[in-house]
Amino acid sequence: MDTMTTLSEILNKLNKEGYTEDFNLKGSGLEGPGNLIRVYPGEFRVDRHYRFKGISNPDDEAVVYAISSLKFKVKGTLVNGYGISSDAATDELLKALEVKKT
Repeated sequence: MDTMTTLSEILNKLNKEGYTEDFNLKGSGLEGPGNLIRVYPGEFRVDRHYRFKGISNPDDEAVVYAISSLKFKVKGTLVNGYGISSDAATDELLKALEVKKT
């Protein structure tokens, strides 16, 4: 059982597993490594995700996505708020992603 409870603990764990790039939403895709590549749905997938609930403040709610792209041979993370602080464009983009089946 995974006992990590903070966003930074999960990001550190994923970094050690090779998810070293910080992806950001850009238009209809994600921008990665130094803004040198842009990946679109179908070119990457969500390997895992973690949700965090704000204990005292709903603005602290977030989800971390562990993302990989075989095409670009890159792994990284995307952090998005959810609930009140959700970025609607990111949510739409993530719905189009291929989710890894376990």
